[in-house]
Amino acid sequence: MKCRPLATELETERLTLRPIGPGDAAEWHHDLLGERENATPRTLDADRRLLADLQASEAGSGIGFRTIRRRSDGEPLGYTGLLIGRATLDEPELAYELLRRHHGQGYATEAARAVVEAAAATGRTRLWSTVGLWNTPSFRVLEKLGFRRDREGSDERGEFVYLVRDLP
Repeated sequence: MKCRPLATELETERLTLRPIGPGDAAEWHHDLLGERENATPRTLDADRRLLADLQASEAGSGIGFRTIRRRSDGEPLGYTGLLIGRATLDEPELAYELLRRHHGQGYATEAARAVVEAAAATGRTRLWSTVGLWNTPSFRVLEKLGFRRDREGSDERGEFVYLVRDLP
């Protein structure tokens, strides 16, 4: 299937979503990585390289991540977007992650909904998401977006659930 690239910029009532890049490392992404459970220390330069690699990958695949910013003040909240991950380019995974101080305010649902709509506009017909069994808040977000449980799996990071959503 030949799909169009994901829209570069997206807006919602409260948020703007723009491509993630190396400049995000020092501003917020490095902090986000440090908040993860069992976080592996990474230098700021390594984080910049990671974000540059993600940016380059999007140039080839047409899918990638968007920095989530609040429209009112431009504050970065986290990221959302599409990746191949445990899925495929035609049926990619939806991902999102917010800095802890922004949890519980509906930002993940709002941002991820914008990406789901943008994914449908690319011509894709299905999206996946994988979530660790422990991550109840992500299950709630995905349920609001119309995802349903498909099956369970495990890897070196632990047990997770595959969720799927058909697109119009």
